[in-house]
Amino acid sequence: MSTLAELEPMADKLKYEHPLVDRYASKEMSAIWSPAKKFSTWRKLWLALAEAEKDLGLNISEEQLNEMRNHLYDIDFELAEKKENEFRHDVMAHVHTFGEKCPLARPIIHLGATSCYVGDNTDIIQMRESLILLRSKLVKLLEIMKGFAVQHRALATLGFTHFQPAQLTTVGKRCTLWMQDLTMDYEEIDRLIESMPMRGVKGTTGTQASFLELFDGDHDKVKTLNEKVCHKMGFNQWFHVSGQTYSRKLDFQVLSALSGLAQSAYKMCSDIRLLASMKEIEEPFGKSQIGSSAMAYKRNPMRSERVCSLSRYLMSLPQNAAQTHANQWFERTLDDSAVRRIVLPEAFLAGDVVLSTLSNIADGLHVWPAVIASHVKAELPFMATEVILMHGVKAGGDRQALHESIREHSMAAGRRVKEEGAANDLLQRIAEDPVFASVREELSSLVDPMRFVGRCPEQVDEFIVEVIDPILAKHAVSLSAVALDAVNV
Repeated sequence: MSTLAELEPMADKLKYEHPLVDRYASKEMSAIWSPAKKFSTWRKLWLALAEAEKDLGLNISEEQLNEMRNHLYDIDFELAEKKENEFRHDVMAHVHTFGEKCPLARPIIHLGATSCYVGDNTDIIQMRESLILLRSKLVKLLEIMKGFAVQHRALATLGFTHFQPAQLTTVGKRCTLWMQDLTMDYEEIDRLIESMPMRGVKGTTGTQASFLELFDGDHDKVKTLNEKVCHKMGFNQWFHVSGQTYSRKLDFQVLSALSGLAQSAYKMCSDIRLLASMKEIEEPFGKSQIGSSAMAYKRNPMRSERVCSLSRYLMSLPQNAAQTHANQWFERTLDDSAVRRIVLPEAFLAGDVVLSTLSNIADGLHVWPAVIASHVKAELPFMATEVILMHGVKAGGDRQALHESIREHSMAAGRRVKEEGAANDLLQRIAEDPVFASVREELSSLVDPMRFVGRCPEQVDEFIVEVIDPILAKHAVSLSAVALDAVNV
């Protein structure tokens, strides 16, 4: 076992590096959950509170406010760390750090507020900004998948139930099944963005008692203070009541939406992994990419496997949030704090990676039509027997005699495929059987794969027009600004 002394020559690598940040997530999502974002948002909240308090008559000067405005982003993190070691309180450490930069404003920073005023409101702001980023990436993914679905709307392929060959579908139609799941995730994320409430200005246990003291018992001013601060921070809705914290049920709802996204991603990439094993569809594979250190020929679906791996983790997180909410006593207990510092950022970082990787996969999916056609050809004769039977009867044949002949030929052809590994010769057997002489010339047209895909091409067209295009149109401006993230494999 290595000792710390033995590892000392690699001192710059002795600190744990979080793979979600260092290996996978985008700069944008990492920035939202960074200390710079968190603590500058605290300062913006303190400024918004002071501005609103001044508007409502408290003795706060414009000079004090300007001082605060001028020091929103120059945070002395070393001083804040020193103060936290002294006070054992992160919020008061940053109150004093801000006060060092703003000596005039120092007496009114955090006036009437409790720690959760900055802590909880910042969490909500970070979650909403993260959801907006995920929504933009999700819309971009749907745009990419639209192109794939339209391109392959009429490419017949085997459908599967129980992972056994079933009635034909099309490659494009199958893609719309993945897209439909993702549109449901889009709708839930969009709902959360539009309806997410801010905690607002509530005081120590949610009673607003400290603010009622500041405004000499004027309830209307306290109510207006809450509304002003929320509006200044970009929120039109707020929790009407709270304890010291906002209801942790909101965390559960948000993580449940991210879990839903992970479920959709897992299902899509599981399908792609199975299709890759059949050599029908493959994810992008770099020119110099190595699939296996031992088996040089392999093209492992590493991107899809990564999506499934991270999605599995993301799907587990709502249970954590549920336990946190359920275990909050009365107005608040602090056993929610440490775990939320881990769970909330990691959920969004994981969701960010999942969407970035899905877009990378969808943008480079490679379809092998010849392989797909060979699989269809191997199974379609069995599926076509009912059509052949109906045409034989229409041509004057005996339904029962034709059915028995098809049954015998099907069993023999199936046994040959399984015992000898030979090709399916069912159609040849039927063509050579005198009882089918009346439809012999029709057989090739009766087994045209497009006879068996139903309305798949039309369903793709309708789904795109009725479901996807309205979403893309709604986000046309932001969509043009979204670039695909690089994916490290």
